[in-house]
Amino acid sequence: MKKLSARRRHPLAAVVVLLLALAATGGLYAAFAPADKAQADETAQSLAIKEGQKLYTVGCASCHGTGGQGTSDGPSLVGVGSAAVDFQVGTGRMPAQQPGAQVPKKKVIYTQKEIDQLAAYVASLGAGPITPTEKDYSPEGADIAKGGELFRTNCAQCHNFTGEGGALTDGKYAPSLDGVSAKHLYEAMQTGPQNMPSFPDTVMPQQQKRDIIAYVNAVNGEETPTPGGFALGGLGPVSEGLFGWIFGLGSLIAVAVWVAAHTAKAKKS
Repeated sequence: MKKLSARRRHPLAAVVVLLLALAATGGLYAAFAPADKAQADETAQSLAIKEGQKLYTVGCASCHGTGGQGTSDGPSLVGVGSAAVDFQVGTGRMPAQQPGAQVPKKKVIYTQKEIDQLAAYVASLGAGPITPTEKDYSPEGADIAKGGELFRTNCAQCHNFTGEGGALTDGKYAPSLDGVSAKHLYEAMQTGPQNMPSFPDTVMPQQQKRDIIAYVNAVNGEETPTPGGFALGGLGPVSEGLFGWIFGLGSLIAVAVWVAAHTAKAKKS
């Protein structure tokens, strides 16, 4: 009786083995690559915090304390988050030149990379609002009309109906929103800088913030029409009414005096 001949391998067997090997390799890569990426991100974050601490020690510690605990010259930074740092330093308000009722916007002295490092260090002191991404504050697709309603309800009392700003009490003021970037508008609503209340996502969702940003950009745009003629700074009906009384009525009185004077001269001649 003849021995059974060895079974022949299927022609695709080698291909199957190769695919299984590649799958195994891919599985190993998938298992280890995320860990490597996470480790790299953690290392980069640690480096940013370390560099940010150096910047903080030189430019911020004298007012806010060596550990961000605050002093008589500056509030605590524990828990303010990276968004507050990005806003305050990114608009030049910090470092402040001197304490006062209101810290004005001024020229920015740090690069964006340095601001990010400072923000990383301050964020490490305690959890707080995170610096938004472009997707968070982009006004694309936002509802301008809805934004106007929200702005008039929550912001116009201080910033005026068109965001031109206005005076508050004890030397404080609400700054003009003209020219403020969408990112900083979003961060201001997140963090409530200085005299402004904060509007976290639990109070004002991201979409509503984007609607407000779209409205502010619309009313302050270069091509925005002024149906009433002269905008007079967009300061509202009180200033416009005062302008009408002082200059309008004053002009009418001046014309009346001129007509009366010339009429009297005509009679004498």
